[in-house]
Amino acid sequence: MQSFHPKNVAEQVAEHLRSEIASRRLFGEMPGIHQLAAKLSVNHKTVKTALGTLEKEGLLVPQGPGKRRKIENSPRGKPRGMRIVILLYEPSDREVHYLNRLEHELQAAKHDCFFAERTLTDLKMDVTRVAAYVAETEADAWVVVAGSQPILQWFAAQDFPAFALFGRSMEVSIAKTGPKKAPAQTKLIRQLYELGHRRIVLLSREERRKPEPGFLEKLFLNELESLGIRTGSYNLPDWPERPGGLQETLDHIFRHTPPTAILIPTAPLFFALFQYAARKGIKIPEDLSVVCMDPDPAYQWCQPQISHITYDSQPWIRRIVRWANHAASGREDRRGIFYPGKLVEGGTIGPAKGL
Repeated sequence: MQSFHPKNVAEQVAEHLRSEIASRRLFGEMPGIHQLAAKLSVNHKTVKTALGTLEKEGLLVPQGPGKRRKIENSPRGKPRGMRIVILLYEPSDREVHYLNRLEHELQAAKHDCFFAERTLTDLKMDVTRVAAYVAETEADAWVVVAGSQPILQWFAAQDFPAFALFGRSMEVSIAKTGPKKAPAQTKLIRQLYELGHRRIVLLSREERRKPEPGFLEKLFLNELESLGIRTGSYNLPDWPERPGGLQETLDHIFRHTPPTAILIPTAPLFFALFQYAARKGIKIPEDLSVVCMDPDPAYQWCQPQISHITYDSQPWIRRIVRWANHAASGREDRRGIFYPGKLVEGGTIGPAKGL
């Protein structure tokens, strides 16, 4: 029988911290001795001994007196691939070309990457449900697509790396990227104004409107106000995001004060609006100008081309891959880097009717 050597408290602490590093719950810099002692309910001398053990193993690198130790993800200092889960906004996102390319490029960078089985809409954009789903999913890091502000705040507060692609990320301290739509949106609104449009409606998604309008929504309303157009709920209406909800909202606004221009967030909603207009005998762009705020490959098949805001997705993909590599190396990266969008005027914008 082999001899049995019970572990002392310092060895148990070292084993616990080693496990936390391996599972990516600890990365970047190791918390200070006194902080760890309080959290683990042990003496600070015990923590100091445990940290010394991890330094000898190469898992921690001293940074000098008074500075926290740097965490290395392997004794050799070589980054390992991570298990990265992409949490999509809705099921149809699985068909989005740049999200599939993102998955493939993360895999090419030696990460185990896949789409989550459930989406934010499946989870009702509810923080409690998302937290429970994350807890039951084996992952080192998450990429969250179009998350609401509360969802992204929750991810930003966790111990594992998280990245926000789109969504309400401007107000959250989290790694993020996406298109810089503001200049293109401002150009669009001014062009519509010059074409005589005064009744302009933005049908934004619920998580962009609540708990308060997001950055682009505020910019939309402020730009209208700067042009002398009084704004209110008519311009940024609440609408129920369920089957038939869009049609009910369109029935309401066309019954009372028909808009001359509608900005709509995604291609599926654009085509739903297009179908509605055809059924009601509303001609585009003669009666109604319509602009989609996102690109879609289907637009190349449309004549005239759909007016929309486009952008190059490749810089975002490179940004996310760099973030993943940094995280795998133990480097914390919460930078927000955005890339410019461009207005494609297309053929669904025209002068306001009666001008």
